[in-house]
Amino acid sequence: MRLGTPLSASALRVMLLGAGELGKEVIIALQRLGVEVVAVDRYPNAPGHQVAHRAHVITMTDPSALKAVIEAERPHLIVPEIEAIATEVLAEVEGAGLAEVIPTARAAQLTMNREGIRRLAAESLALPTSPYRFADSQEALQAAIDGGIGYPCVVKPVMSSSGKGQSLVRGPEEVGEAWRYAASGGRVNQGRVIVEGFIDFDYEITLLTVRARNDNGAIQTYFCAPIGHRQVNGDYVESWQPQAMSPIALARSREIAAAVTGNLGGRGLFGVELFIKGDQVWFSEVSPRPHDTGLVTLATQRYSEFELHARAILGLPVDVAQREPGASAVIYGGIDDVGVAFEGVDAALAVPGADLRLFGKPESFLKRRMGVAVATAGDVDEARRRAREAANRVRPVRAGPD
Repeated sequence: MRLGTPLSASALRVMLLGAGELGKEVIIALQRLGVEVVAVDRYPNAPGHQVAHRAHVITMTDPSALKAVIEAERPHLIVPEIEAIATEVLAEVEGAGLAEVIPTARAAQLTMNREGIRRLAAESLALPTSPYRFADSQEALQAAIDGGIGYPCVVKPVMSSSGKGQSLVRGPEEVGEAWRYAASGGRVNQGRVIVEGFIDFDYEITLLTVRARNDNGAIQTYFCAPIGHRQVNGDYVESWQPQAMSPIALARSREIAAAVTGNLGGRGLFGVELFIKGDQVWFSEVSPRPHDTGLVTLATQRYSEFELHARAILGLPVDVAQREPGASAVIYGGIDDVGVAFEGVDAALAVPGADLRLFGKPESFLKRRMGVAVATAGDVDEARRRAREAANRVRPVRAGPD
């Protein structure tokens, strides 16, 4: 891969489809390597729009709109950063040799919804997963639960992000609300859900898995230290690295991650989610892009997950070494408003080992992720305490007049 000069005839152009907080960090990493970046999202002034060379606002599930922006920009690489994309256009573009899709158009299609990737993992690769069924109506959902999934169970839209639309269902009286919540949380197909039998796991991890070129030019698989995380209603609220695991569980996790990502192919970083109980491991999900729980790597690793993704897709060497234990904690909006301000930043940065990322989202919601605190320490427990303390000191407030 030859790197040129942005905004010149030699430029290497990369288009990100999705320009949220994760995409923003990828854009920054790419620009540090002299790449010309085009950011596309569904709303104006998205975080990635603010740092890209050029920005577009389109409905990315609209094939005509997506094809038009690709034809106008003619990127060398297309990097999907969200699930809700007209992936048939990516397959067409890749097939015609107009651009390379990261990691591949097939990977984007399989992972854009939970049905494709779950069937690949459980049915094609025979990997251990929770029991599951798919349903297209509330009645079908109830029948799936009654027919073998049982209670408790987890209901999710087949397509959503950051835990939106997920419910833990403990009994029949909660099925109707779970169906309605899943329909409201789905990004595209709002009439289809996956219902999973509940696994009594000890903890869950994200295993950041990188497919990158080695010294010989061949694709090799690398693994970051496992990331533990805590979720509330399916949404991550804190993460830490490393998560302590038995050697057997860690080895099995790497085997499962390598099998899934190897089948998807291509280059780049994948966030593989796994359930762990003792030495047992179950596959949960995979994202062919940086993962929200991986924000902790901004503090813990030599190269963050965003820098690793940028290097891998550009065909450059990677280094997955961890420097020290660390943690992240989410900063929520707390209010519904536009153009909020933040107080307490100075106090947050006074916490030993702490740092912040304020995402720059133009609109705040009560439970919208507006930033993250990261912190390092000599051990994970202290890092988690520091990250939570720093996050709690930041207060989104209504901007108001000066």
